[in-house]
Amino acid sequence: MTAPLVEAEHLSVHYPVASPSMWDRVRGRGGAPRVVRAVDDVSLTISPGTTLGLVGESGCGKSTLGRALLRLVEATSGRVVIRGTDIGRLSATALRRERRHMQMIFQDPYASLDPRMTVGQIIAEAVDTAGVVPAADRERHVRHLMDTVGLSARLHRRYPHEFSGGQQQRVGIARALATEPAFIVADEPISALDVSIQAQVINLLEELQRDRGLTYLFISHDLRAVRHTSHRIAVMYLGQIVEEGPAAQVSSLPLMPYTRALMSAVPVPDPVVEATRTRIVLHGDVPSPITPPAGCRFHTRCAYAVPECAALVPPLVEIRPDHWARCVRLSPAAPDITLLPAGETPGLATAATGSSC
Repeated sequence: MTAPLVEAEHLSVHYPVASPSMWDRVRGRGGAPRVVRAVDDVSLTISPGTTLGLVGESGCGKSTLGRALLRLVEATSGRVVIRGTDIGRLSATALRRERRHMQMIFQDPYASLDPRMTVGQIIAEAVDTAGVVPAADRERHVRHLMDTVGLSARLHRRYPHEFSGGQQQRVGIARALATEPAFIVADEPISALDVSIQAQVINLLEELQRDRGLTYLFISHDLRAVRHTSHRIAVMYLGQIVEEGPAAQVSSLPLMPYTRALMSAVPVPDPVVEATRTRIVLHGDVPSPITPPAGCRFHTRCAYAVPECAALVPPLVEIRPDHWARCVRLSPAAPDITLLPAGETPGLATAATGSSC
């Protein structure tokens, strides 16, 4: 079995909340320091040359997880291993050397590009920092990168504001490729683009993966894009991975009620099917990551919740072969929650043993 290129073990990122005011402390409302649990005890692996799609509602911690994997934000606990190296243990100098092997494509293409530099200078800066080619070959390499992402090399003296959104994102992709990385975190790379341009960028990312053997973490709200581009899908809710498995299986046979609701929101291109299908609507608001619910974090919005859901934190358990979910109402013998008799919790036995991936 091929060793994973990226491995996160019990990774957490907590942000401290501002201290209570003096008036709150006088009234006895100070309490212990509070934190935002942006990422909370997440473990995952990504195999070389594959794409892990990461989906979930806004604010669930997807972007923070992607940045933590690259150590763009410091983890509160846990560790990240990339290419066999524990990046959390690297010094600043060693981390700078290792960064050429792991890059990021940012959500807002324009905001991620320096408006005072030409696109040629932006790409060349990454080339110089990583030292991938001699200085004499730098311009040739920059032109080659622009050609690779579908931009005319004649445009290398233009500034970011002179390009369309899709072209700006291609510049960002060229910059990420400039260091010849093995792993790229693509953080909502198509969300700011028109639909026709989205397809072009997705096709480009897939082509680059085939040609260069790249490994992606593809973060997106667009479930159709994630299903199309990913080999595996991980579903995130309130800082935790609640389901993970092969992309086709998670899309067509979701286990968690939360995943079922997400997938039901994906439009179907057949107008007859779209008019007759039933969409699952979640009620209530997402709880605060400062004070997440006890037990299963989704139980406050789950139509299938029972009292045990609030009493026990469910581990991530393999329900189907290589398909994992975090729910005490699911077990390998009873993977379909819609067919369970009311109140039954077949997953409690597994949860009690603490089995998890």
